[in-house]
Amino acid sequence: MITDTFHRPLKDLRISVTDRCNLRCTYCMPKEIFGADYPFLPKSELLDFDEIERLVRIFAAFGVTKIRITGGEPLLRPGLPRLLDRIRAINGIEDIALTTNGLLLPKYAEDLKSAGLHRVTVSLDSLDDERFGRINGLGVGVEPVLKGIDAAAKAGIKVKINMVVQKGVNDQDIVPMAQYFKETDHILRFIEFMDVGNTNGWKMDRVVTKREIIDMIGKTMPLEPVQNEYGEVASRYRYIGTNKEIGIVSSVSDAFCSTCTRARLSANGSFYTCLFASEGTDLRTHLRSGISDEELSAIIAAVWNNRDNRYSEIRNENTGEGGKKPKIEMSYIGG
Repeated sequence: MITDTFHRPLKDLRISVTDRCNLRCTYCMPKEIFGADYPFLPKSELLDFDEIERLVRIFAAFGVTKIRITGGEPLLRPGLPRLLDRIRAINGIEDIALTTNGLLLPKYAEDLKSAGLHRVTVSLDSLDDERFGRINGLGVGVEPVLKGIDAAAKAGIKVKINMVVQKGVNDQDIVPMAQYFKETDHILRFIEFMDVGNTNGWKMDRVVTKREIIDMIGKTMPLEPVQNEYGEVASRYRYIGTNKEIGIVSSVSDAFCSTCTRARLSANGSFYTCLFASEGTDLRTHLRSGISDEELSAIIAAVWNNRDNRYSEIRNENTGEGGKKPKIEMSYIGG
């Protein structure tokens, strides 16, 4: 096990397998920027499955037990179940998850489950077709996402729902979303609108805070806190008198940097130690240079040992000013 300068271990690795997506959500890949002529990465610049497997083995040796596959939209990567099957065979990997918009789950859910996928997180920001269509940028309705959720659940994959909340955009949907998913077996997680990347128009006054979300839901469905495990990013709450939960990812109003155990691998093979990082460490060049696993391990260990990221805490200390620094786009390293 390795730790960083704040003694945080490395336990979770998020792997982006593509920078492409079949939606254009305003808080991630706004269509005004990611248009038809946007220069997405060519296949030659993406890590291949052999390279990803090699890196996962090295990260597992450092103590990584959880892998999350992200994008872009990861289900656009051809042959993805084959990669999951290879990852689950690696000693030390206990949990494999996937973040997706859900549109392709009816096609792939059974294969993903067979390949070893344990959990899937599906993005859904409203149950209102018009609002959801505006947010996803392409007018896609809610029903295709709900069908994807149902397909995953039917295949035996545990499902969570992520809702990015923006004031004046979809904050009126907080309670309806809570009511809807309270009647299911799926956990709904609310995510404060974050200043990821440089293109989503983030402003502090568009953030609906954790406290506001709790208060809004609690008026009709009282909540009580649930103890979090170390490294868990969502604050957990239970509807009083039930075993039903929600989660709130409060990177803006209640930063959790002090217990962050996550590393990120971009689609083109750069190693990032924070979601809000400006620069990463190019591992692809090293992978293709013929160096040994020992040499590659030393590079990765040195990066993590020197990690001192606490972006959200710094942003808060500077009353939002930290959000002005250049950052890698979410489409390269997932959420």
